[in-house]
Amino acid sequence: MTMAAEARAIECGLAVVHPWLCDAMGHLTTRNYLGMFDDAAYQLFALLGYDAAAAEAEHWGWADVRHEIDYRAELRAGAVVRVDGRVTALGRSSIQCAYRLFDRAAPTPAAMLVAKTVCFDLAARGARPLPPEIIAQAAKQFGVMPRSA
Repeated sequence: MTMAAEARAIECGLAVVHPWLCDAMGHLTTRNYLGMFDDAAYQLFALLGYDAAAAEAEHWGWADVRHEIDYRAELRAGAVVRVDGRVTALGRSSIQCAYRLFDRAAPTPAAMLVAKTVCFDLAARGARPLPPEIIAQAAKQFGVMPRSA
């Protein structure tokens, strides 16, 4: 990630690695890394203008279609962590985001996720265009505009 991109990333998650989130070796389990990233995605989308109640009334939501995770460092019980995130690309109906999970005691990420999420029409069971307010906020916050079709 470039320095400019790092500067655009925003904090979108804080958590603690509790013992019950760890595996038999005392490390945060894979499923719980993804859970922390998933929570951060909801926070990031809310910052972009996503309103869950309004979306439910309009019968749309989000569907994750791709995740790529790099695990860089172990996280043990007691670690205090934060997640930052940013929008990296927009399509007609999709949004791609990059997230970094840090142990607050370390300067480098413990894990990184690139996620592609589709704006989803719950009645039609298919993709729908991204809401204009989310596109506008992604442009304002992260300098990202939709790819040309």
